[in-house]
Amino acid sequence: MRLTLGVMKVNLLLVLLFALVFNWPIFLHFYRILTQLEHVKAGFALSIPLVLLAALNAVFLPFTFRYLLKPFFTFLIVTASLVSYAMLKYGIIFDVGMVQNILETNSGEATSYLNGSVVLWFLLTAVLPVLGLLWLKIEYPTPWYKGLAQRLAGIALSLLFLVGVATLYYQDYASVGRNNHTIVKEIVPSNYVRGLYRYARDILFATPVPYQPIGTDARVVDKGGKPTLMFLVVGETARSQNYSLNGYQKQTNGFTMKEPDLVSFRDVRSCGTATAVSVPCMFSNLTRREYDETLAKSRDGLLDVLQHAGVSVLWKENDGGCKGVCNNVPTLEIEPKAFPQYCEGDSCYDEVLLQGLDRQIAGMKGKQGSKLVAFHLMGSHGPTYYRRYPAEDRVFLPDCPRSDIENCSNEELVNTYDNTIRYTDKVLSQLIAKLKTLESQYNVGLVYLSDHGESLGALGLYLHGTPYKFAPDDQTRVPLLTWFSPQLQRDRGLNQDCLRQEADSKRFSHDNLFHSMLGIMDVQTQVYDGKLDLFKPCRAG
Repeated sequence: MRLTLGVMKVNLLLVLLFALVFNWPIFLHFYRILTQLEHVKAGFALSIPLVLLAALNAVFLPFTFRYLLKPFFTFLIVTASLVSYAMLKYGIIFDVGMVQNILETNSGEATSYLNGSVVLWFLLTAVLPVLGLLWLKIEYPTPWYKGLAQRLAGIALSLLFLVGVATLYYQDYASVGRNNHTIVKEIVPSNYVRGLYRYARDILFATPVPYQPIGTDARVVDKGGKPTLMFLVVGETARSQNYSLNGYQKQTNGFTMKEPDLVSFRDVRSCGTATAVSVPCMFSNLTRREYDETLAKSRDGLLDVLQHAGVSVLWKENDGGCKGVCNNVPTLEIEPKAFPQYCEGDSCYDEVLLQGLDRQIAGMKGKQGSKLVAFHLMGSHGPTYYRRYPAEDRVFLPDCPRSDIENCSNEELVNTYDNTIRYTDKVLSQLIAKLKTLESQYNVGLVYLSDHGESLGALGLYLHGTPYKFAPDDQTRVPLLTWFSPQLQRDRGLNQDCLRQEADSKRFSHDNLFHSMLGIMDVQTQVYDGKLDLFKPCRAG
């Protein structure tokens, strides 16, 4: 026999579920805040859960009509369960950027988050409540205006209570809000519902902008010497703090440190805290302050301008997609089934990118002779860091061979991440070695730049994607490495000592990539801005 409950009681149960289960992370945050204050009014502390209950009651009641209640709250419960888990376990803040990351994630990346912990949480907080809601028989008041009156009364009482609390404790709430800017982004479901709305408005259904070619006047300065072969390596989730080249105590750069012509830039900032923002931004001529996704997708980027100049371009993909920056250039996406020795399931070690490289470079035919190969690494992509390096590269132990990284010790988690950094360094050294074999044909060089960093538990945060203005350095400070052959240095008039001094003393960012690559490739165009070319101060003439 089915249990029968009135709609107002069902609404109350839903309010309690969202307040006490899905919003548990915000209560934990409030607890940390209040325990750090010298003086806390008891009434203010007690009002916090009541305010949330009243607010949810006022918001939920308009959606409790027949034929709307069950489908609406089924969707809300399922999504809130996943969101609250991510907030509770990883400290993730849900805004439009995080919603974009989730909706644009490929299946391989999505399944990397699956583990026993999330499955159990989802069963208890989503599957069981939804089954209960669907099984429940709900009584709706008749006539219809009686139910409407009850809902309006419930909304009015909730709003009246909120006004009363604001009258008594406005200063307390305002003070907490001023000093803890993320708190309003932690309320479930308003945080991700607002993110979904903004994603739909600003990205999914944004007003189309006519495509704008830029740099069509680009040309390579012909000096009569050898053409250039440049490797541009886009890193994934690497943070500068874990680079021994930048002072980290563990030897994570033992391969590239042997290269006398390698330069590491110590202070470089990313354009975003997630691939979906950083990669399109770093390949655009828009700076971080100017960046707009709709504009960036509607104009040429770095690779397009290089092609306008006659440079032959190839993009090799091992990270699930180029976020639009390679749409107009030849692209090779790694197919895991074709490389079983480098791949497991749908994930491949980055060494796979070297396979067939000689043949692919030889097959690149451009009008000018110079070539650029871009590599998109899997790098240090979490949370399954342990899947980013083969068994022989498990150097820092004990590591953490699991995806529920919050259950690993800090030592295990950092060791696993450091193994990914070391493995990337190994791949970079192999790419440099490959370039050295081609020096007789080309002036060769390599530029490596990561898209964003990563949090490993500091401040209660894991992974990445924190809104930029709240993000710690762990997520925004990224490694930038350059290696240029002695012949290319002479050809470009590049002073390595000057470059090292610049790399050690100045701050750079993703804003510099577009113009620096045009500069080092000797491309002249009106869209080039020498002030953003980090190599220019160290070039003769």
